Amino acid sequence: MQGASLSFASLFSGCGGFDLGFIQKGFKPISAYDSDPDAVENFSSNVSTEIHNVDLTEGVPNEHILRGVDVLVAGPPCQGFSTAGKRLVDDKRNHLLTLTGTLACRIKPKVLVVENVAGALSGAHARYWNELDQTMRAAGYRTNTISCQAANLGMAQMRKRILFFAWKVRRDIDFCLPTLQTADLQSVLGGLEHTNNHQPKLLIADSRDWQIARKIRPGQKLSNVRGGANSVATWDIPEVFGEVTTHERTVLELLRRLRRQERQRDYGDADPVSLPRLKSALGRPFGRLLESLVAKGYLRHVDGGVDLVGTFNGKFRRLAWDKPSCTVDTRFGSPRYFLHPTEDRGFTVREAARIQGFGDDYKFCGSEAAQYRIIGNAVPPPLGAQAAKLAKQLLGRGG
Repeated sequence: MQGASLSFASLFSGCGGFDLGFIQKGFKPISAYDSDPDAVENFSSNVSTEIHNVDLTEGVPNEHILRGVDVLVAGPPCQGFSTAGKRLVDDKRNHLLTLTGTLACRIKPKVLVVENVAGALSGAHARYWNELDQTMRAAGYRTNTISCQAANLGMAQMRKRILFFAWKVRRDIDFCLPTLQTADLQSVLGGLEHTNNHQPKLLIADSRDWQIARKIRPGQKLSNVRGGANSVATWDIPEVFGEVTTHERTVLELLRRLRRQERQRDYGDADPVSLPRLKSALGRPFGRLLESLVAKGYLRHVDGGVDLVGTFNGKFRRLAWDKPSCTVDTRFGSPRYFLHPTEDRGFTVREAARIQGFGDDYKFCGSEAAQYRIIGNAVPPPLGAQAAKLAKQLLGRGG
């Protein structure tokens, strides 16, 4: 019936970002499933009590009640596919993507929607995505994968994701997402004073982290491996990391360039620099300068060569009011990774939630670490809503 409510269920539901997007577009939730007790507690308190704390590798409880549901949505763990992690091809979490297809074939929804990181389509990891696609096609579904950028959906966040659709209805649509004006942090972080989950924690004055943070301007990060105006090297903060001479700074900056120019390995984006190459580039006094920098903790001997001690590509990233945020992840509350645009602190739970598109009526509970984790792992509700619009079109209900 045209007027009847469309139903949906969710696998790997997390704290409910995907579900909230579908509910916003008029879908009725039947049931949800996740193995994280913190996510389940928050989902139950804010989205629906029809959620089960369960390991889906052991099956779906009461699977029969889901048979023939209009839409099945799933947000299987992305950590094994993410370029921010180790990207192990055999990470056991990767198999949960293919498990989604197996469960969907048993539940037989009219439409299946799966969300994950863009890294699931690259390299050897793509085999899991391809297996999901093949599983659904073998079951008689048509399929399509689309890429999306949260910032293009009007969010204040750069977050690349992919959406997989499988449908068994006699209808095709143009899988096109809207392009909306990107929001900035200023527009989404106003009026926080009396909201839940907003307890700013300033860094302790004169602490090591405070001394680092106060040297990082909006749009900058602490990074030894990149030059340019947006990177602040450790040797630029001598009060924390130790004084260097003008000649020692020259060595450090030269090494920063050389380690990316002469590659030896087929992974990573730089390598230690060989001693002969450094000797040739630096000339006679190189040995004394190198050992001085090793003693000061700026350089280290590695595999017969020399490399920088701090080879991370950016910590203490200070975001800017007039730009969108980088991807909100599970570390968003730590100032060692992300800094507030104007205050020397990390972001509060509420700030992270707003950037992810959660309404202020969503009250996060549990430990603070758990709250940041489930927010960082969530499907942004606005992305869920866009996926719901496409699902409605497949089901003949407009968008």
